Amino acid sequence: MTQAKDVDPYVSPRSFYGAELRRLREENRLSQEQLGERVFCSGAYIGQFEAAKRRPQQDMSRLLDGVLGSGEHLQRLCRLAQESKHPEYFADAAELEKEALTISEYAPLLIPGLLQTEAYARGITRATQPFAADDVVERHVTVRLERARRLDDPSGPELWAIVHEAALHVVVDEPSVMREQLEQLAEQARDHHRVMVQVLPFAAGPPPLTHGTAIVMTFADSPAVVYTESAHSGQLIDEPALVTKFQKSYDLVRAAALSPKASLSLIASAAKDYTTP
Repeated sequence: MTQAKDVDPYVSPRSFYGAELRRLREENRLSQEQLGERVFCSGAYIGQFEAAKRRPQQDMSRLLDGVLGSGEHLQRLCRLAQESKHPEYFADAAELEKEALTISEYAPLLIPGLLQTEAYARGITRATQPFAADDVVERHVTVRLERARRLDDPSGPELWAIVHEAALHVVVDEPSVMREQLEQLAEQARDHHRVMVQVLPFAAGPPPLTHGTAIVMTFADSPAVVYTESAHSGQLIDEPALVTKFQKSYDLVRAAALSPKASLSLIASAAKDYTTP
């Protein structure tokens, strides 16, 4: 059984949903396994909702309300919890990111979101959403910068980012934006005590991870998960065998990457190439 640790129910709508689900389950004197059997899922799955590690779902909330005799209480809370600042496909990963002890990311074409400057993040958002209104773009940028601030929190995660050399040469917006971004990346790699950056060089050949961004997150009290992302879609993977395969692939990428010191030199050199007249 996955025991839900004491989650502050007022941190977020998702946390409140989890706390209410746990309260209702305990009032009905059901274990997580017993409740899971009645709504056709595992006890561990129920535990993830209670621990606010999985985004509530309307269909499941309807079943839970029926079993727990709570009217439409969980369905209403579900609607609140589904209102996210993040794209739907990234919402679960964003919540897990807040709880992660370590984040290991492979970025094939762009600088990882947690390491982006404001101007670079704005350029990426405009490139991927060319018809979005200015206020929509700015909301995305604000949320991305909020995520990045987790790295400066004493309780924040350790980040190990492997960036393909291609990401240093994909020009986002204009040269001055790229120079600022790469200078900041070099500074973070050099000075931030919880950030490790390596570059996978072109000479390394095709990487074991070839289908977009891959992020492995580990936690203090639950198994590791993987998040993969491509254009307009993402997938959260928690099946142990698949997670293990991704971890091995990430280790192979890390083994092929330049050392942190050599990576820093390459990033600094690439930044100088963006000198504006």
